Amino acid sequence: MLDINRKPLFNEFGDIETSKKRMINGNTTNLNDFNNMKYTWVSDWYRQGMNNFWIPEEINLAQDLKDYKRLTDDERTAYDKILSFLIFLDSIQTANLGNINNYITASEVNLCLTIQAFQEAVHSQSYSYMLDTICSPEKRNEILYQWKDDKILLERNKFIGELYNSFLESPTKENLLKTIMANYILEGIYFYSGFMFFYNLERNGKMPGSAQEIRYINRDENTHLWLFRSIIKELQLEEPEIFTDKLKNDLRDMMRIGVEHEIAWGHYVIGDNISGINKKLIEDYIKYLGNMRLTSIGLDKLYEGYDENPAEWVDRQANANSVKTDFFEAKSTAYAKAATLVDDL
Repeated sequence: MLDINRKPLFNEFGDIETSKKRMINGNTTNLNDFNNMKYTWVSDWYRQGMNNFWIPEEINLAQDLKDYKRLTDDERTAYDKILSFLIFLDSIQTANLGNINNYITASEVNLCLTIQAFQEAVHSQSYSYMLDTICSPEKRNEILYQWKDDKILLERNKFIGELYNSFLESPTKENLLKTIMANYILEGIYFYSGFMFFYNLERNGKMPGSAQEIRYINRDENTHLWLFRSIIKELQLEEPEIFTDKLKNDLRDMMRIGVEHEIAWGHYVIGDNISGINKKLIEDYIKYLGNMRLTSIGLDKLYEGYDENPAEWVDRQANANSVKTDFFEAKSTAYAKAATLVDDL
């Protein structure tokens, strides 16, 4: 078992040489020095994270209030369950990122994780705003806590939640890496059939405000994915002894479980009853994403024949730069004027 040390808050004997910084088990002073970063990619990430600032309530949901009543039963059920799922996971992300940050000893990476935690809180706020707008308080609470009563939804949440708890109960290098991998899966796999659903509604002329909320959430999640991919790659360089063949297989198995969960979830909440999206498309897209996420961190892909994106329209719909926006005019014409958003992912 490889031990990991929780960083001290105040450490007058910490290293000040940039070259001595380490992702974990470093001797950090916790000083935020923006001019001396060991991990140079953090500068770009930090700028991107700060540029991604947005306010959920400034997205106009007036049309969504009308459209929600006009959704088919299948569309409304999927909308409700997907929101319940997203709300819970972004809430647990907000709570857990500090636990990871307690063991990361690179101060510039600590800043990134702090920005992410703020963004996860904004996402939770966004989902609440969507619910407050389109349904009654009673319906809102029903949706908010569906994950407690829906067996499939609860099992999905347990997979991530129990991995996070394992690290809290036994903070080792292996368990930290598995928690980081769980974050990577959550950000890069677990949300994506839900994102597809909202973008597909918009393609069908429904719920444009909800799709806009999701678009900005999706943009944030891409930066979070970039962050955790970078942390994993740095650990591969600094802590190669962690990455045994067994652990690599464990990480690939975690991805396989995550992909299978997301496909089963998409089949359960969306199925073949919603125009423009179906079970085969969901399965093909999620397996494609699983392969891409693994190869991005130097691990072998899981699925042969899933190397081309079968749902390129999802990427087009997700592109925040293609959407006309105005962040700072909370009027009925909110998000109607053109503004360029910085997004260099």
